[in-house]
Amino acid sequence: MRLTKTLKVKNDLGLHIRPAAKIVKLFQNTKCEVSFSYKKETINAKSIMSILMLAAKKNAKILVTIDGPNAKELMEKLTKKFEKRFGEENVIS
Repeated sequence: MRLTKTLKVKNDLGLHIRPAAKIVKLFQNTKCEVSFSYKKETINAKSIMSILMLAAKKNAKILVTIDGPNAKELMEKLTKKFEKRFGEENVIS
């Protein structure tokens, strides 16, 4: 199954190291292929360095593509993480 969805970065500091690590951990032991597209860049979302190189700031819209057997479940989990700002409160007032 292949799913695509646009998710908005809500973290004040964008997709920095902490959210990037949580994303990589979510996809760590899956057989799915996961990519993020932002601006003109498409990266493998299983790589923390690739996520950081996107330099996605607050309010950036990321096109997420998940292709694999449990794509629906993973997309739901990832969507919740984006919506809940990866467990971070507002850092900048």
